[in-house]
Amino acid sequence: MKKTAFILSIALAFLCNSCTQVNTDKNIKMYTNVWDEIINNENLELFNEDNFDPNVIIHMSPENVVGIEATREFYQNYLTGFSKIEFTIVDVFGQGDKIVKHWNFKGIHTGNFFGIPATGNTVDIDGTTLVKMKDGKISEERDFMDNMLFMQQLGLASNPNNLNVIDEAYKAFANGDIPSVIAVLDENIVWNEAEGNALADGNPYMGKEAVLNGVFKRLGAEHEYFQLVDIQLHEMSNNQVLATLRYQAKLKMNGAIIDAQAAHFWTLKKGKVISFQQYVDTKQLNDATHQ
Repeated sequence: MKKTAFILSIALAFLCNSCTQVNTDKNIKMYTNVWDEIINNENLELFNEDNFDPNVIIHMSPENVVGIEATREFYQNYLTGFSKIEFTIVDVFGQGDKIVKHWNFKGIHTGNFFGIPATGNTVDIDGTTLVKMKDGKISEERDFMDNMLFMQQLGLASNPNNLNVIDEAYKAFANGDIPSVIAVLDENIVWNEAEGNALADGNPYMGKEAVLNGVFKRLGAEHEYFQLVDIQLHEMSNNQVLATLRYQAKLKMNGAIIDAQAAHFWTLKKGKVISFQQYVDTKQLNDATHQ
């Protein structure tokens, strides 16, 4: 009798686990299909009571998104804010009524996104979502992703590597490695010398070749030496870096010595310099050429 009861309990446990797994698999299939349709096919009609619990909660800070309509409005920002969207569920698994989703989102920021005007930037971000189902419907979600990286990709937060890029460029210049300096410039860089500087005759220099020929080759041809000293880098917002420094140089034409205060304002995008603005004591530069 005891043996029969033991076997029966094992059978019931097996059946229970099997039913739970069937329900979990069904939840995962429903869940992945719904989000694929909503994000990749822009099917906002799937925000309904067939797929979402009426009191669905999207856990956010500082305030949760609650209810189907509010959830639809929240995610509509992604569809209006981005084009060429690719939403991929990299992996998904679950247990009971709980699901864990590893996802990737790609898109181009071409529209208004939660009040942020289009930047034209491409985003490629990974994240994880913890999900709770209820009666076969989506009941709760909590997303985890690198928000700082997301803001950097949108161009709303500065890339912490910007200082390293500019620092390496100055080190390359000090070593006479001009090709390495040119390498950090974007193909379509816009470069401006300070107004009143003789090199400003080419403003704005458009593209790497223009900067190489109009600035660096002229510096080499006109000076016995041209050094940048006392360089201090200051990280700014919007992927910009300010450098304060001095020019120490000697003109070939008359041997005049230059020791001038200067500043460089760099703007970067994806690790490349897209614009440069020079500020310098142009009176001292002008006086030196007329000695």
